[in-house]
Amino acid sequence: MSAVEQDPVELMLKKTGCIELHYKVQECIAETGDWRMCQDKVKEFKACMQNYVDQQTKKYANVK
Repeated sequence: MSAVEQDPVELMLKKTGCIELHYKVQECIAETGDWRMCQDKVKEFKACMQNYVDQQTKKYANVK
């Protein structure tokens, strides 16, 4: 086991390809202190995650 533990959420987000957008949302919230001011970044992240879910759904649609 490495000295630095990997955050399971970060590992999952890396698999989705949306990790950078996740960081942008976190940075915006840290800078502004108000998630409501970060809605553009939240929407980008949400769209990325939905795209990943859609791809996975198609990928496993024929698996029984």
